Amino acid sequence: MGRILDFLLFAIVILYIIRNLVRFLLPMLFQSVVNKAQEQQQNHQQNYRSQSKPDTKVKVDYIPEGQKSKVPDTEGEFIDYEEIK
Repeated sequence: MGRILDFLLFAIVILYIIRNLVRFLLPMLFQSVVNKAQEQQQNHQQNYRSQSKPDTKVKVDYIPEGQKSKVPDTEGEFIDYEEIK
C-alpha cells in the first residue's frame, strides 16, 4: 500500500511540474510562431507591392482626318434603311 501512495504522490508532483512548465513554455512557442507568420505576411506584401504593374494608361493612335472612312469611295452611296408598308 505504501508503494502505491509513493507512486501517486510522485505522479502528482511530476504532473504539477509539467503543467507549470507548459504554462510558461507554450506562450513563448506560440509567440515565436505568430512572429514568423507576421514576417512571412510582411514579406509577401512587400513582394506584391514591388511587382511591376501593367501599364493601365489608354493609348490612342493619331488618325489623320483624311482616313476616317473605312469604306472606299468606289463602293457607292449608302442610304439608311427605311421600312416600306
